[in-house]
Amino acid sequence: MTIQIRKSKALESLNLTPLIDIVFLLLIFFLVATRFAQEDRELPVQLPSAANALPMTLEPNELVINVDESGSYIVQGAALDLAGVERVIRQAVADNPIQQVVVIRGDKNVRLQAAVTLMDMCAKLKVPSYKISTEPQPES
Repeated sequence: MTIQIRKSKALESLNLTPLIDIVFLLLIFFLVATRFAQEDRELPVQLPSAANALPMTLEPNELVINVDESGSYIVQGAALDLAGVERVIRQAVADNPIQQVVVIRGDKNVRLQAAVTLMDMCAKLKVPSYKISTEPQPES
């Protein structure tokens, strides 16, 4: 006695094209979002070295302010004066008053006054946390 097995037609009619489209869209979204998050950290700023420096990991609530060798302030890819930097910090603190962190990335050849001015501005605007970014000191 032979047994006849009927094949289901459900799998034959399953269309995977919309699923593949969604996967590709998600992939593109995450690639673009990652690129913008790394942009501030790729500016040509030579960081000073410190013996106990930890690698910088960017968190969603961090605002990175770069100070280049000439003392110019670069925030979110745009060169700003002190008034512009103050507006950006004020808006960031207004958007995230409890967890906002400001990371100051100053070139190692920049005058200390540029970083101190930013730290003073952060204190004035009541930024919950601000820090200066350094790179590990080369081992001798």
